Amino acid sequence: MNNLGDLEVFARMVSAGSMSAAGRELGLSPAVVSKRLRRLEDRLGTRLMNRTTRQISLTEAGQGFYERVVAILAGLEEAESFVSRRSNVARGILKISAPTSFGRMHVAPHLQQFFEQNPGIQINLNLHDDMTDIVGEGYDLAIRIAELKDSSLVARKLAPVRRVLCATPEYLEKNGTPETLEDLEKHTCLPNHNSEIWRLDGIDGSINFKPTGPIQTNSSEVVREAVLSGIGIAYRSTWDIGESLMSGNLKQVLPQYESSRLVAIHAVYASKTFLPLKVRLFIDYLAELYGNTPYWEQNMSDGSQIKRQIGGHS
Repeated sequence: MNNLGDLEVFARMVSAGSMSAAGRELGLSPAVVSKRLRRLEDRLGTRLMNRTTRQISLTEAGQGFYERVVAILAGLEEAESFVSRRSNVARGILKISAPTSFGRMHVAPHLQQFFEQNPGIQINLNLHDDMTDIVGEGYDLAIRIAELKDSSLVARKLAPVRRVLCATPEYLEKNGTPETLEDLEKHTCLPNHNSEIWRLDGIDGSINFKPTGPIQTNSSEVVREAVLSGIGIAYRSTWDIGESLMSGNLKQVLPQYESSRLVAIHAVYASKTFLPLKVRLFIDYLAELYGNTPYWEQNMSDGSQIKRQIGGHS
């Protein structure tokens, strides 16, 4: 390729999701962006994108070409850094998808330190609780909280996750404290925002419980506010309600039952032979920030720490 600029325009269109968005990021008009794409397609002799007035999508050839172009551009970035003796410096826009609550609580507050360490990187952080198509929507990486199944994507564990049953002291005083899982049937339980069953690990192994309650919502934050207001019992992650457990605003219920140890916070990205430096730096930053014992667990200390009791272990 004689014109690497056309490759950058093409890659930016994929990551931005539209010609107009790519043009804004590059300082070009949509007409110029469209012209550069046509020139690239003419040179290659194939169509790379299907485009309408509202959106663009990669063709099969375009998808394969994009994966290789990203590796080329990232390699050039590394090469320039090596020559300038700044091999740990990365530049560009990093497009990230993350769950709403987790992104607000445990990603956004730490961006300033990341920017101080990597001033050449800009971040486009999109928060939502739906599963994203990383490749199709042009994300560099996504943060997912789950027990990941087999996938064509690459995942790196950032931190373990603990989910516990909890309720306010006022609710428990009024309605009693459940002593067995069967007792939950007599209580108001708050289903998760995605209506998932509660998968609990206890002394008798794994158990599934389907909660029923007066609230249905697509917002995880609504469920948190509902349990804090005393409506019922919820199944929440300690990264989400750890401070409320420490302060006594919430109490753990049935502590012998918690989430599977296989549930974790992961950084997920497309399977590429070359990981762009900006992506690796951000993943490394979060992995070091959270660690095997993340700060939201470390803060629960000095007698107020909530400990795992599955199988009789602390």
